[in-house]
Amino acid sequence: MNHLGTVTLETERLILRPFQLEDASDMYHNWAGSKLVTKFLGWPAHTSVEESRKILDTWVKNYADPKYYEWCLESKENNQAIGSMGVVKVDESIEAVEIGYCIGESYWHKGMTAEALQAVVRFLFEQVGCNRISANHDINNPNSGKVMKKAGLQYEGTLLQAGKSNAGIFDMAVHGITRAMYFARFSGEFAAETRRNT
Repeated sequence: MNHLGTVTLETERLILRPFQLEDASDMYHNWAGSKLVTKFLGWPAHTSVEESRKILDTWVKNYADPKYYEWCLESKENNQAIGSMGVVKVDESIEAVEIGYCIGESYWHKGMTAEALQAVVRFLFEQVGCNRISANHDINNPNSGKVMKKAGLQYEGTLLQAGKSNAGIFDMAVHGITRAMYFARFSGEFAAETRRNT
């Protein structure tokens, strides 16, 4: 894979960019301090802006590594940091990555997480050269699975009692997409668009 690090990406409503220490307040107030947001995640809700700042300090230092991917989701509407998305696991032997994400509850059910994931999937396939991208979720959090499907990932199966979050041990639904699947779909969409325009 051609690792490029956390480069800035842009969608219709979002700017995906590296975090800065100045994002600590937004991070804490918009998502990381919420027990509702972190219910199905593997890390506890932050207890203060200072805790968020300490974590961001580590993330900012990690940006020196081109294999490190952790995007801040910034809303174009209000210029606030509203969530995060990153690569949580890399397997160089099969050129695969696993993606994790979270976003503030004020931005749920608006398609913004899927919008961000689509941009990250595109970047990882087209520029980094990944062969496989996957993501997983607690089966009791089906909305996360809907995000994955909207970004083109397909349901592959459920691993029984395979994960643990703040909600406890859970059955893990796995979604994935390969490079071949991605480019086959892209070619099909391009061909359909060409037919419509001729």
